[in-house]
Amino acid sequence: MKKTVLITGGTCGIGLGIGLGFQSAGYDVIATGVNAEETEATRNLYPDLDCRVLDVTCQEQITTLLNDLSHLDVLINCAGVILRDNQEHTAEGFEKALDVNLNGTMRMCYAAKQLLTASQGCVINTASMLSFFGSGYVPAYSASKGGVVQFTKSLAIAWAPEHIRVNAIAPGWIKTTLTQPLYEDEARSREITARTPLNRWGIPADVVGPALFLSSEQAQFVTGVVLPVDGGYSIM
Repeated sequence: MKKTVLITGGTCGIGLGIGLGFQSAGYDVIATGVNAEETEATRNLYPDLDCRVLDVTCQEQITTLLNDLSHLDVLINCAGVILRDNQEHTAEGFEKALDVNLNGTMRMCYAAKQLLTASQGCVINTASMLSFFGSGYVPAYSASKGGVVQFTKSLAIAWAPEHIRVNAIAPGWIKTTLTQPLYEDEARSREITARTPLNRWGIPADVVGPALFLSSEQAQFVTGVVLPVDGGYSIM
């Protein structure tokens, strides 16, 4: 039987890149997007992807989606939001970023636990370079991604008796719609690549191999790990 992966935030950016990579590796891929327009656009481009609408802040939608699945091997939490223009320095903006990035990850994990227990599957969460470094521009995003790291480690301990492995990937500077304002800013982009030993921006395809590894039998003794995929940015 083919393995099944569910990827939140899987209709764009890093999530879509991972989904296409897993599809090429022989997985059945369920990719979710936050709204019908984005989901339909991705479905039209990639008709073999099972694209569905899901708001990870809505428990009812999450429960409905998971109840519709009979089998799940891998859950990858990529749904995320970053709010610019000082929105994260407001209570409303701060709460929104945490609700999507951290609470959304938590909701998905707990909703998928029964299926993952049955398959002895695994979870891959999405951390960030800002899990390790602060940001004066996006404090809520940084706080939420720091929380994702500790949640990942804690869940790896809690779910080990069920043989569910829980790991995270911490992407560096990857070209997506979330980072578009940065890589289109020539001065800021130069600063980023100058600090990155591999001297370039990443692309979503760069994250596929690490995600496939963490989902594979070769990683059966790997849990609670946060794997940077950053071209060396975090070692500088």
